[in-house]
Formats: sequence, C-alpha cells, structure tokens
Amino acid sequence: MVDCIIKNVRIIDGTSAPWYLSSVALKDGRIDKIGTFSAEEENTAKEVVDGEGLYLSPGFIDLHSHSDVSLLEYPLAESRILQGVTTEIGGNCGMSVAPVSADPERKKQLKDYVGDLTYNWETVGEYLDTLKEHKLSVNFGTAVGHGTIRLAAMGFDARKPTSEELAQMRGLLRKALEDGAYFMSSGLIYPPGCYADADELAALSEELVPFGSFYATHMRDEGDYLVEALSEALEIAKRSGAPLQVSHHKCTRKSGWQVSCKTTIAMIDRARREGLDVKVDQYPYNASATTLDSNVSLWAFDGGMEALFERLRNPETRAKLKEEARQSHLGRWGDICVSYVASEKNAWVVGKNIEEIAEIRGVDPEDACFDLILEERGRVNEVNYGMCEEDIEYIMPQPYVMIGSDGEAASMDYPGQPHPRWFGTFPRVISKYCRERKLFPLETAIFKMTGLPANRLGINNRGLIKEGMQADLVLFDFDEIEDTPSFNNPKQPCKGIRRVYVNGVLTAKDGIHTGAKAGAILKRGETL
Repeated sequence: MVDCIIKNVRIIDGTSAPWYLSSVALKDGRIDKIGTFSAEEENTAKEVVDGEGLYLSPGFIDLHSHSDVSLLEYPLAESRILQGVTTEIGGNCGMSVAPVSADPERKKQLKDYVGDLTYNWETVGEYLDTLKEHKLSVNFGTAVGHGTIRLAAMGFDARKPTSEELAQMRGLLRKALEDGAYFMSSGLIYPPGCYADADELAALSEELVPFGSFYATHMRDEGDYLVEALSEALEIAKRSGAPLQVSHHKCTRKSGWQVSCKTTIAMIDRARREGLDVKVDQYPYNASATTLDSNVSLWAFDGGMEALFERLRNPETRAKLKEEARQSHLGRWGDICVSYVASEKNAWVVGKNIEEIAEIRGVDPEDACFDLILEERGRVNEVNYGMCEEDIEYIMPQPYVMIGSDGEAASMDYPGQPHPRWFGTFPRVISKYCRERKLFPLETAIFKMTGLPANRLGINNRGLIKEGMQADLVLFDFDEIEDTPSFNNPKQPCKGIRRVYVNGVLTAKDGIHTGAKAGAILKRGETL
C-alpha cells in the first residue's frame, strides 16, 4: 500500500529532459514508483490525486537564502512553501548564525551583525540540532559565513589577521564543514568580511577542497567595479582550487547596465573553458535588498555597530561620512526605499524612499539615512531599484545560472514590506521569464530550480523525480502560475501552485499551508 498516487501529470523530472505523461506513487516520504497503476493499486492507496494534466516537478531548491535568522520564529516558512520551495540553504553573503564565540562581546557583535537571536549554541552542528528540535515545514541546510568566522576570531577589526587568527579561522571553518555546512559564503560589502583580502579568502577556501565544497561570494562590488570584483573572486578560486559560486549576479549601477554583465559572463565562460568550476545564482527582480547601513562607508564599521553609532553621532566624523555618501549616491537616494524598521514610531517610513523621508523630515537625504540607522540601532532594511531588465535577461539563460531568492522564511503577517523575492522568486521565473519572455523552455526553468542546485550542493536524493528520491514535489498549472507578491504587496501566496509536498507530506494546497512540518535538517555528505 502506498501513501499517495498522483496520476495523470506531465512530469518534469529536473534533468531538463522533455516532460512526459505519467503517474507517481509516494510511500514513506519517497517516490516509490513512476508509471501506470492498476485499479487495485489505486483502490489500496491512501489517497489518489488526479493531476488533470498539470505539471509535476521536483520541489524548488533555494541555495541562496537567509532563513537561518528566521526559521526559529517562522518554522512554517509560508514564504518558502507557498511558492514551491521545499529545500533551502541559509548562511549566505558571509552571514551565518554559527559559529558563535563564547566571548560575550563577540556574541553581542554577532547579534548586531546577523540578527537578534539567542545564540545559545556555538557550532553549526549545535545550531542545526536546535532547528531539528523545533521542527520545520521546509528542508533546511546552511552555509558557513566568512564574516561570522572572522568575527569569532578577531571581531570587527579592519586589519589583516595574525597567523594565529588565520589558523583559528581555518579551524572554525573545518569544524563547520565537518558539522555539515554546505559551503563557505562571503559578503565583501559587509563588515567585517569586507576587511579581508584575497590572501585571507584564498587561504580559507583551501579548506573547502577536501570536503568537495565551494566558495560562494557576494562580491566586493556589484556596481562600478563589478568586473574587478569578479576578477578577485576568480583569483581566489584559482589559488585555492575551490569551485566558485557567484551570488545573485547583477550590475547595480546605471553606468554599467548592458555592458558590465556581458563582460563578466564572458569572463566566466573563459574561466570555465580553462577548467575552473564557476557557477552563478540570480534572483529575477530589478531591485536588491539589504540593510540601510550598507549606505555608510565601510571604514565607519571598524570596531562594530556601536563604533558606527558613535561615529554617526560625532559631528566631525558624520560630516565626513555624509560627504562620502553624497558623492557615492548621486541620483540614487530616490531608488532606495525603506522596507522594514524595528520601532513603531518610524513605521511610517516603510515603503517611502530616502528622498521622500528627507523631504518630510526637512533634512538632507544623507542625514535622513543616518538618523534612521541611529534611531533603529541598525535594524532598518531597504529595497534598492538598481538593476535593469536587459541584464537580468542576459544572465538568466546562461547554462550555469541557477535561481536563488536571497530571501527568508517568513509568515504572511511578517512586519514591514519585505522584498517580494521572499515570497515569489521561483514562480516569477516560470511566469515571466519562461512563459511570457520565452527565454527558455519550462524544462530548463525547472532544471535551474531543482536539478542544477541539487548537483551544486551535492544533494543526491532531492531535486529530481526519480524512483527512490525524496518526495519533494510541486504540482502547478503552467497557464495560471503567477508571482502575485509585489513590491507594494509582497506577502501573498503565488497563484497556480496546486500542491506542495515535502518528504511526501502535503504541506500546501491551493495557496494555503496545511500546517505540516515534515522538513528535514540537511547536512553536506549525508543522505537521509
């Protein structure tokens, strides 16, 4: 007896092969059989679902998320499940919630840096055990952040590590990989990771090679110096021998639109021809999202967030920072909108851009930005409209590009106005770039969301519809699927997704979460 038969579906198996008409049986969380079923087999199944010719694909795999900071509070992960994501990897952009230093000051710095959690764990393994106790709706694994490792070893110091500190960082990285971290991520626009040079990053990346892991980077620049930033990333990969993953590839400056990304793609193509394993992930939006303090010069973070706040309060230092921000943000403040603030008193700024806030407050845009950072103690986020559609459409069809949301697990009543990528990334690729723009066939779109990221991560029991694989599945209507989450109203379920299964358990039906928590904790090298 099987648990469920999903019959009469067009199966897209995640390999990019053409779809085929068949039926699938689920048993004990796995795909038990693919093929035809007799009347007796259907009668003995616990449930039979008529797919009515809709498409059945593997559950979407998001290898670039930040849900490690939110899953303890939002274990149902509606923002993930209701768009068809069944597996995600957190700890990206250099920011992971482990390892945690036992030093109280370092732990406070980590809380300021990554997010307001308890941090009652020290290692990646202990953190994953904590998540397992809470039970999740989504399968979850994590990367280990270079910034978090650096902070644990040397705080927010803007300097090169000593040989002892570098050895400590290498040890912390090895321990994280032994605990099951999938890769090391860096965020080279964020302190303290931005204080590292190529020597440090190459030395740490050497530790990845024996584990078959890779180096994923939010590069040092995604604007005027995008090409130079990619050159550095490629150098680190070549020197260390570790594969390279370019995170959320894009160009965020109008001066480089339709030029810089063509250069970087050519650079990646050449590196791959020369034998370097370089791949890319991308989200399908023309706006990025991050913390508002990313608009402050990096030198101001030396010593941590408290040191930043003190510099913003100091009139002389603030004047210097203000001038630097004015020069770097010419014509850009109107493209930067506040998406979240921690306090109720400033809730009115959510959805407004910095120019609008500055006008209402009667101050310069730079002061409006700095004042919010101080008032919210850094707990203020932005959405930045900095990319163009032409670049998105040039990058996405490349054969080594997979989809990553850069989002988080959240509920449908999450505070603020987060980037819609949290809720709609994967259906948007299907509806806009596959169905409407016709950049690639549906089978290719699904491959970029399933088989390709599974292969990159070394997950060999998910990402494909094959007998014996875990039953992570999405049943959807290709004609109706739509990324309903928008910038103005992001917290919505996507249309056209009929059913989502996680490890064989029905977790969403017609845009409604069932409440099921069948997600597994994933570790690199393990097969569940």
